Order: sequence, then C-alpha cells, then structure tokens
Amino acid sequence: MRRTAARAGGAVAYAGPDAAEAQPGPEAAAEAAAAASQQQLPVQQVQQEALRTEFPFQLPRGYVDESGAVHRDGTMRLSTARDELVPLRDVRVQENPAYLSVVLLGRVITRLGTLPMVHDGIVENMFASDLAFLQDFYRQINAEGHTRAAVRCPHCAEPFEVELGGSRLGES
Repeated sequence: MRRTAARAGGAVAYAGPDAAEAQPGPEAAAEAAAAASQQQLPVQQVQQEALRTEFPFQLPRGYVDESGAVHRDGTMRLSTARDELVPLRDVRVQENPAYLSVVLLGRVITRLGTLPMVHDGIVENMFASDLAFLQDFYRQINAEGHTRAAVRCPHCAEPFEVELGGSRLGES
C-alpha cells in the first residue's frame, strides 16, 4: 500500500488497488490523531479526507494480446485535468475527435491483466463492447455520482435510480 501526504491538513491519502478495502488500522489511527493534534482538527475529519483514487474493473469480453492470452481484470485511476487536456493536442484526436476516448483511457487505465503497461494502442485494439464498458466506467468514477437520479415508476410507484450521464468521454 502506498501512502502520500495530502494537501493542507496533513491527512494521509491511501492509493493503490487495495485502498478500497483498507480500513484504518492502529498505525493509521495514530498517524491521523497526530496530524489532527498538530492541525487542531478532529480525528474523524482527518480520516474522512482519505480519497480513493483507483478502482478495479472486469472487462465483459477481455483484451486478447498477440500471444492469445485474455486480460479481463484491471484498474483505472481517477482522471486529472491534464489527462483530459493532453489528448486534445494529439494529432489523431485533432483529425478524429472520436479518438479522444481511446487516448484518454490509455492514460487512466493503470493495470490490465498481466500486461506490463497499458497505452492507447492496447485500448484501440479492444473489442467495442469493452471500449463502451470502459467509457461508462470512466464516467462513473469521475462523476462522483452526479449522473444518477432517484425516480419513481409511474405505474407501480417503486423507487429506482436512472443514469443521466450522456456526455461523451472527456467532456465533463
């Protein structure tokens, strides 16, 4: 597990594939308490500032590499402003705006199966259903839940949620 110092406030942010399951242990609680006492912040507030930055996924079909191995399990990190701006300078994106999602996904996918690295060349050779899955997954993890709305069925009055996000990848 990798730890990095957070912004002002001295909180500790946990990053890595196991960050979602990681519960603060005695060491983390002690570090948070120390940071809280130095900054005059309640311990609970310091612990709430931990941010999950990587999210696991499983492709519906899987990427097939040149040796025929199928790679389905992967990890995607949160996108930064740089991730969304740099591809706009790419000649392929300027010639074909639809290529934006391929370049962007190549930047934010941190792991895919046993591949040593993931880049836009990998993404452009994925099955269309896997590309669509990754585009939706990107929107979900980067939208912070703002694209869902609670509604009620007009016939049975049962509550449920609908996905409202319809914008293209990279246009947040």
